[in-house]
Amino acid sequence: MIIIGEKINGAIPSIKEAIARRDENLIIERTKAQADAGADYLDCAPSTSTDVEYETMVWLIGLMQGATEVPLCIDSPNASLLARIIEEGHVNKPGMVNSVNEEGTKCETIFPLIAGTDWNVIGLTCDQGGIPYDTQKKIDIAKRIIDKADHYGVKLSNLHIDPCVMALATLPSALEDFQACIRGIHEYAPEVKLTGAISNISFNMPARKYINMGCLAYALEAGLDSAILDPCNADMRSIIYACDALTEKDKSGRKYNRAYRQGKLGIQMKK
Repeated sequence: MIIIGEKINGAIPSIKEAIARRDENLIIERTKAQADAGADYLDCAPSTSTDVEYETMVWLIGLMQGATEVPLCIDSPNASLLARIIEEGHVNKPGMVNSVNEEGTKCETIFPLIAGTDWNVIGLTCDQGGIPYDTQKKIDIAKRIIDKADHYGVKLSNLHIDPCVMALATLPSALEDFQACIRGIHEYAPEVKLTGAISNISFNMPARKYINMGCLAYALEAGLDSAILDPCNADMRSIIYACDALTEKDKSGRKYNRAYRQGKLGIQMKK
Protein backbone atom coordinates (compact mmCIF):
# COMPACT_ATOMS: atom_id res chain seq x y z
CA MET A 1 0.00 0.00 0.00
CA ILE A 2 1.48 3.33 -1.11
CA ILE A 3 0.77 6.23 1.24
CA ILE A 4 0.80 9.80 -0.05
CA GLY A 5 0.97 12.12 2.95
CA GLU A 6 -1.71 14.82 2.67
CA LYS A 7 -0.69 17.32 5.35
CA ILE A 8 1.24 19.94 3.34
CA ASN A 9 -1.71 21.42 1.52
CA GLY A 10 -2.75 25.06 1.45
CA ALA A 11 -6.38 23.98 1.67
CA ILE A 12 -5.68 23.05 5.32
CA PRO A 13 -6.21 26.22 7.43
CA SER A 14 -3.01 25.84 9.47
CA ILE A 15 -0.91 25.30 6.34
CA LYS A 16 -2.63 28.17 4.55
CA GLU A 17 -1.67 30.43 7.45
CA ALA A 18 1.87 29.05 7.54
CA ILE A 19 2.27 29.77 3.83
CA ALA A 20 0.96 33.31 4.25
CA ARG A 21 3.38 33.95 7.16
CA ARG A 22 6.21 31.92 5.59
CA ASP A 23 6.34 29.85 8.75
CA GLU A 24 9.18 27.47 7.91
CA ASN A 25 9.08 25.68 11.26
CA LEU A 26 5.52 24.39 10.87
CA ILE A 27 6.13 23.16 7.31
CA ILE A 28 9.30 21.35 8.38
CA GLU A 29 7.61 19.89 11.46
CA ARG A 30 4.67 18.49 9.45
CA THR A 31 7.03 17.19 6.77
CA LYS A 32 9.22 15.30 9.24
CA ALA A 33 6.22 13.90 11.12
CA GLN A 34 4.76 12.39 7.95
CA ALA A 35 8.12 11.02 6.85
CA ASP A 36 8.70 9.45 10.27
CA ALA A 37 5.21 7.90 10.12
CA GLY A 38 6.16 6.01 6.96
CA ALA A 39 4.73 8.05 4.07
CA ASP A 40 5.97 6.90 0.65
CA TYR A 41 5.36 10.31 -0.94
CA LEU A 42 4.59 13.73 0.52
CA ASP A 43 1.99 15.94 -1.09
CA CYS A 44 3.24 19.45 -1.86
CA ALA A 45 0.14 21.48 -2.68
CA PRO A 46 0.27 25.28 -2.30
CA SER A 47 -3.44 25.70 -3.13
CA THR A 48 -2.85 29.46 -3.46
CA SER A 49 -3.93 32.02 -6.03
CA THR A 50 -2.35 31.47 -9.43
CA ASP A 51 -0.18 34.60 -9.24
CA VAL A 52 1.84 33.25 -6.28
CA GLU A 53 1.48 29.49 -6.78
CA TYR A 54 4.81 28.97 -8.55
CA GLU A 55 6.95 30.83 -6.02
CA THR A 56 5.03 29.21 -3.16
CA MET A 57 5.59 25.71 -4.53
CA VAL A 58 9.31 26.38 -5.04
CA TRP A 59 9.51 27.60 -1.42
CA LEU A 60 7.67 24.53 -0.11
CA ILE A 61 9.77 22.15 -2.19
CA GLY A 62 12.98 23.65 -0.79
CA LEU A 63 11.81 23.30 2.81
CA MET A 64 10.45 19.79 2.39
CA GLN A 65 13.50 18.45 0.55
CA GLY A 66 15.71 19.95 3.23
CA ALA A 67 13.78 18.05 5.90
CA THR A 68 13.44 14.57 4.36
CA GLU A 69 14.52 12.20 1.59
CA VAL A 70 10.92 11.04 1.01
CA PRO A 71 9.97 11.88 -2.61
CA LEU A 72 7.47 14.66 -3.17
CA CYS A 73 4.11 14.66 -4.88
CA ILE A 74 3.91 18.05 -6.58
CA ASP A 75 0.24 18.98 -6.63
CA SER A 76 -1.55 21.60 -8.73
CA PRO A 77 -4.45 21.79 -11.20
CA ASN A 78 -2.09 23.75 -13.47
CA ALA A 79 -0.27 21.24 -15.68
CA SER A 80 1.97 23.94 -17.17
CA LEU A 81 3.15 24.92 -13.70
CA LEU A 82 3.90 21.29 -12.84
CA ALA A 83 5.84 20.91 -16.09
CA ARG A 84 7.83 24.06 -15.31
CA ILE A 85 8.73 22.79 -11.84
CA ILE A 86 10.05 19.54 -13.33
CA GLU A 87 11.86 21.15 -16.27
CA GLU A 88 13.62 23.70 -14.07
CA GLY A 89 14.92 20.94 -11.80
CA HIS A 90 13.44 22.12 -8.52
CA VAL A 91 12.71 18.53 -7.44
CA ASN A 92 15.84 16.58 -6.50
CA LYS A 93 14.56 13.17 -7.59
CA PRO A 94 11.54 11.74 -9.39
CA GLY A 95 8.42 11.71 -7.25
CA MET A 96 4.80 12.04 -8.23
CA VAL A 97 2.78 14.52 -10.32
CA ASN A 98 -0.75 15.31 -9.12
CA SER A 99 -2.43 15.53 -11.51
CA VAL A 100 -3.65 15.13 -15.08
CA ASN A 101 -7.16 14.57 -16.40
CA GLU A 102 -9.12 14.77 -19.65
CA GLU A 103 -9.71 18.51 -19.39
CA GLY A 104 -7.78 20.34 -22.11
CA THR A 105 -4.25 19.13 -22.85
CA LYS A 106 -3.06 18.19 -19.38
CA CYS A 107 -2.12 14.64 -20.34
CA GLU A 108 -0.35 15.90 -23.47
CA THR A 109 1.64 18.37 -21.34
CA ILE A 110 2.81 15.97 -18.64
CA PHE A 111 3.06 12.52 -20.24
CA PRO A 112 5.82 13.32 -22.81
CA LEU A 113 7.81 15.00 -20.05
CA ILE A 114 7.84 12.00 -17.70
CA ALA A 115 7.89 9.20 -20.29
CA GLY A 116 10.79 6.83 -19.68
CA THR A 117 11.48 8.27 -16.22
CA ASP A 118 10.73 7.11 -12.68
CA TRP A 119 8.12 9.82 -12.16
CA ASN A 120 4.69 8.59 -11.03
CA VAL A 121 1.55 10.49 -12.02
CA ILE A 122 -2.04 10.69 -10.81
CA GLY A 123 -4.86 10.82 -13.34
CA LEU A 124 -8.25 12.14 -12.24
CA THR A 125 -11.44 10.81 -13.83
CA CYS A 126 -12.81 14.17 -14.92
CA ASP A 127 -12.98 16.12 -18.17
CA GLN A 128 -14.38 19.37 -19.56
CA GLY A 129 -17.72 18.50 -17.99
CA GLY A 130 -16.20 18.19 -14.52
CA ILE A 131 -16.42 15.09 -12.33
CA PRO A 132 -19.13 12.73 -13.58
CA TYR A 133 -21.42 11.01 -11.10
CA ASP A 134 -21.85 8.01 -13.38
CA THR A 135 -19.39 5.21 -12.60
CA GLN A 136 -19.08 4.01 -16.19
CA LYS A 137 -18.23 7.53 -17.38
CA LYS A 138 -15.43 7.65 -14.82
CA ILE A 139 -14.13 4.30 -16.04
CA ASP A 140 -14.31 5.49 -19.66
CA ILE A 141 -12.30 8.63 -18.80
CA ALA A 142 -9.76 6.46 -16.98
CA LYS A 143 -9.39 4.27 -20.08
CA ARG A 144 -8.63 7.33 -22.23
CA ILE A 145 -5.99 8.52 -19.75
CA ILE A 146 -4.44 5.04 -19.62
CA ASP A 147 -4.35 4.79 -23.42
CA LYS A 148 -2.66 8.19 -23.68
CA ALA A 149 -0.08 7.26 -21.03
CA ASP A 150 0.72 4.09 -22.95
CA HIS A 151 0.91 6.02 -26.22
CA TYR A 152 3.46 8.47 -24.82
CA GLY A 153 5.55 5.74 -23.22
CA VAL A 154 4.67 6.30 -19.57
CA LYS A 155 5.15 3.11 -17.58
CA LEU A 156 1.62 2.06 -16.65
CA SER A 157 2.69 0.82 -13.23
CA ASN A 158 3.67 4.45 -12.53
CA LEU A 159 0.18 5.69 -13.36
CA HIS A 160 -2.28 6.08 -10.46
CA ILE A 161 -5.92 6.62 -11.42
CA ASP A 162 -8.00 8.56 -8.89
CA PRO A 163 -11.75 7.95 -9.47
CA CYS A 164 -12.51 11.14 -7.50
CA VAL A 165 -14.10 9.90 -4.27
CA MET A 166 -17.44 11.65 -3.76
CA ALA A 167 -18.94 12.81 -0.47
CA LEU A 168 -21.27 10.34 1.21
CA ALA A 169 -23.36 13.26 2.46
CA THR A 170 -24.38 14.12 -1.10
CA LEU A 171 -24.08 10.72 -2.82
CA PRO A 172 -25.24 7.71 -0.75
CA SER A 173 -23.63 5.30 -3.23
CA ALA A 174 -20.20 7.00 -2.96
CA LEU A 175 -18.39 3.97 -1.54
CA GLU A 176 -20.07 1.46 -3.86
CA ASP A 177 -19.19 3.67 -6.85
CA PHE A 178 -15.56 3.98 -5.67
CA GLN A 179 -15.27 0.19 -5.40
CA ALA A 180 -16.83 -0.30 -8.82
CA CYS A 181 -14.33 2.11 -10.36
CA ILE A 182 -11.40 0.36 -8.71
CA ARG A 183 -12.50 -3.04 -10.00
CA GLY A 184 -13.47 -1.78 -13.47
CA ILE A 185 -10.21 0.08 -14.08
CA HIS A 186 -8.10 -2.81 -12.78
CA GLU A 187 -9.96 -5.12 -15.15
CA TYR A 188 -8.99 -2.88 -18.07
CA ALA A 189 -5.36 -2.35 -17.00
CA PRO A 190 -4.22 -4.53 -14.08
CA GLU A 191 -0.80 -2.88 -13.88
CA VAL A 192 -2.27 0.60 -13.34
CA LYS A 193 -2.58 1.64 -9.69
CA LEU A 194 -5.80 2.92 -8.13
CA THR A 195 -5.65 5.75 -5.63
CA GLY A 196 -7.94 8.23 -3.92
CA ALA A 197 -8.26 11.04 -1.39
CA ILE A 198 -10.02 8.96 1.25
CA SER A 199 -11.16 11.83 3.48
CA ASN A 200 -13.31 13.26 0.67
CA ILE A 201 -15.97 10.68 1.44
CA SER A 202 -16.63 12.02 4.96
CA PHE A 203 -17.07 15.69 4.04
CA ASN A 204 -19.96 17.24 6.00
CA MET A 205 -20.36 14.07 8.09
CA PRO A 206 -20.01 13.87 11.90
CA ALA A 207 -17.23 11.77 13.47
CA ARG A 208 -15.46 11.74 10.11
CA LYS A 209 -12.68 9.34 11.10
CA TYR A 210 -15.05 6.36 11.28
CA ILE A 211 -16.36 7.02 7.77
CA ASN A 212 -12.77 7.37 6.53
CA MET A 213 -11.67 4.14 8.20
CA GLY A 214 -14.60 2.21 6.79
CA CYS A 215 -14.04 3.60 3.32
CA LEU A 216 -10.36 2.68 3.39
CA ALA A 217 -11.11 -0.90 4.44
CA TYR A 218 -13.70 -1.46 1.70
CA ALA A 219 -11.49 0.23 -0.91
CA LEU A 220 -8.54 -1.97 0.00
CA GLU A 221 -10.75 -5.03 -0.38
CA ALA A 222 -11.70 -3.82 -3.86
CA GLY A 223 -8.04 -3.43 -4.84
CA LEU A 224 -6.91 0.07 -3.84
CA ASP A 225 -3.14 0.39 -4.37
CA SER A 226 -2.37 3.83 -2.95
CA ALA A 227 -4.13 6.57 -1.04
CA ILE A 228 -3.80 10.23 -0.15
CA LEU A 229 -4.25 10.33 3.61
CA ASP A 230 -2.71 11.36 6.93
CA PRO A 231 0.13 8.89 7.63
CA CYS A 232 0.32 10.18 11.21
CA ASN A 233 -3.18 8.81 11.88
CA ALA A 234 -2.52 5.54 13.67
CA ASP A 235 -6.09 4.35 13.12
CA MET A 236 -5.77 4.63 9.34
CA ARG A 237 -2.40 2.87 9.39
CA SER A 238 -3.97 0.13 11.51
CA ILE A 239 -6.68 -0.42 8.89
CA ILE A 240 -4.00 -0.94 6.25
CA TYR A 241 -2.08 -3.46 8.39
CA ALA A 242 -5.29 -5.31 9.31
CA CYS A 243 -6.64 -5.48 5.75
CA ASP A 244 -3.30 -6.74 4.42
CA ALA A 245 -3.40 -9.52 7.01
CA LEU A 246 -7.04 -10.38 6.32
CA THR A 247 -6.54 -10.54 2.55
CA GLU A 248 -3.27 -12.53 2.83
CA LYS A 249 -1.14 -9.77 1.32
CA ASP A 250 0.59 -10.01 4.69
CA LYS A 251 1.17 -13.75 5.00
CA SER A 252 0.41 -15.07 8.49
CA GLY A 253 -0.04 -11.50 9.71
CA ARG A 254 3.70 -11.01 10.28
CA LYS A 255 3.70 -7.29 9.44
CA TYR A 256 0.57 -6.75 11.50
CA ASN A 257 2.10 -8.45 14.54
CA ARG A 258 5.36 -6.54 14.13
CA ALA A 259 3.48 -3.25 13.85
CA TYR A 260 1.63 -4.09 17.07
CA ARG A 261 4.84 -4.88 18.92
CA GLN A 262 6.37 -1.62 17.67
CA GLY A 263 3.38 0.40 18.88
CA LYS A 264 2.36 1.45 15.36
CA LEU A 265 -1.29 0.47 15.65
CA GLY A 266 -4.11 2.62 16.99
CA ILE A 267 -3.84 0.92 20.36
CA GLN A 268 -0.70 0.69 22.46
CA MET A 269 0.70 -2.32 24.21
CA LYS A 270 0.08 -2.52 27.93
CA LYS A 271 3.24 -2.14 29.97
